[in-house]
Amino acid sequence: MSSAWNASDVTPDGAAWLASAGTYPRSTLALWEERPDAPVVLPCGSVFDVVSAPAMFGRRMLDRLWDDGPGSGPVAQFRGRMLLFAAPGTAQRLPALLEWEEWGGRDSREATRADAVPPLLCHGTGDAVTVPAPSESTPPAATPARSASRWLVAPDTRQPWLPGPEVLLWAAVRAARSAVRISIFPPADQDAKVYDVSRRR
Repeated sequence: MSSAWNASDVTPDGAAWLASAGTYPRSTLALWEERPDAPVVLPCGSVFDVVSAPAMFGRRMLDRLWDDGPGSGPVAQFRGRMLLFAAPGTAQRLPALLEWEEWGGRDSREATRADAVPPLLCHGTGDAVTVPAPSESTPPAATPARSASRWLVAPDTRQPWLPGPEVLLWAAVRAARSAVRISIFPPADQDAKVYDVSRRR
């Protein structure tokens, strides 16, 4: 892949991993070689599943994964949703685990927690997701516009660690608990958080 990519973007190995999800990986890589700022639609189910959450709740899940847990796999932000890449099979198993947690409980304590948990969209076999471009060609002055579509934890290897349904359930439960008591004013440096990918388990 192009040597013009910088460390904050998807690495060539990460791009090869993403492209391997598609039917024609070499065509996808050729497209990115020519247009590294092009988002693509990739199928889920064989190489990865994706759990999609609203941006704020997804950020809380991501913080729990990195602050108290094993870290995350690749994570992207796309059109107001957080896309957490997960192990294949997660999309099939996670909804049952979420239901088992009884987030729709009837008493007031459970209702408060349930209200803090938005629906998580699980994309697996038969689904496809649009992933952000592996690199952006926007000038520095236009950087804020990237927040609509960008990588927060970029793929950096041909075999990235991917959380399974139990890990994501754990993160969602803790994010929900923190959401009940969180301030309505997010920290000023919320978008500046850096995740140390070297400590992923």
